[in-house]
Amino acid sequence: MRRVGHKGADHIAPGNTLASFDAALAHDVDMIEFDILPTDPHADRMQVPLILAHDYTVASVADSPSLDDGLAHFASDAFANVELDVDLKLPGYEDRVVEALRRYDLVHRSLISTMYPESLARIREIEPNVRLGLSVPHVRKDYTSSALTIAPALIGLFVYRALLPRRAYREISEGRCDAIMAHWRLVTPKLVRAVNRAGGDLYVWTVDDLARIQSLERLGVTGVISNDPRLFDALV
Repeated sequence: MRRVGHKGADHIAPGNTLASFDAALAHDVDMIEFDILPTDPHADRMQVPLILAHDYTVASVADSPSLDDGLAHFASDAFANVELDVDLKLPGYEDRVVEALRRYDLVHRSLISTMYPESLARIREIEPNVRLGLSVPHVRKDYTSSALTIAPALIGLFVYRALLPRRAYREISEGRCDAIMAHWRLVTPKLVRAVNRAGGDLYVWTVDDLARIQSLERLGVTGVISNDPRLFDALV
């Protein structure tokens, strides 16, 4: 099972920062996930600066490294054996991200993931050699964390979970993506079998509980994405 640091190591150092990436490296992750956003979502996304940030909170935008700073860090010798999960939080700047990965010779080490199928289609068109991951479900927040929304959210997840294996098999076997990046509540043995049958990978986000990580490892998922890479140490 591949060990993936979410935003680097968000429970050790602030996520999507160089310090967080270094912390993940110190705990021997196989892959580091990080997020890319334009500084202004309302401006031309092909023109405004791109930063490493998960959302538009004031702190994240003000303190975020640029895309070039992040990729230069990953291109250093220290990270030579670490793969990258490049997560696009919005559509509209796919060409710029691919160009940046090429500039730092990181295409071969990268998997580009997103919740937007149209972004995957664009990336497949301009760079067929990079791996693609479809993130599911397409939601902006965890609706199971609120007492007001948990009941309908769980019903929706039950239906979505039942339908996902067939969709995952179709998306991978028809070449639209190479991996499914699924929330842990969606992962079932049937999904694992469908992804394996299609010849793809299954990465699970975001898991910060050791028992759940161990369960997913036994299930045979490709990788687990965690805010705390220290948990992976206990798997040895």
